[in-house]
Amino acid sequence: MELDVRIYPYRGEGPTVATASVTLNNCFAIRDVRIMESKNGLFVSMPSRKVQGEYRDVCFPCTKEFKQQFDRQVLDAYTQTQAQNMQKTQENNGPAMTM
Repeated sequence: MELDVRIYPYRGEGPTVATASVTLNNCFAIRDVRIMESKNGLFVSMPSRKVQGEYRDVCFPCTKEFKQQFDRQVLDAYTQTQAQNMQKTQENNGPAMTM
């Protein structure tokens, strides 16, 4: 399945480091996918809502294999976006000057 992933850095507090929009086969879009950071590293959290005091995913992969593909592609896109942002920052700062 083809996934088009767009990453949006999150500037707020808490474990969320970015959000993502994912389009599946140019046919179905999922918004507000969150990239979260925990003591065990980064993970993907699907959009959810609170129902009777607990959060439930609004949509989710139905198979383990697709969940792995989905998470891998979202996290790869996040890593790539972070690298591009770091490169832009370095280019904007220019080379260090020594005297």
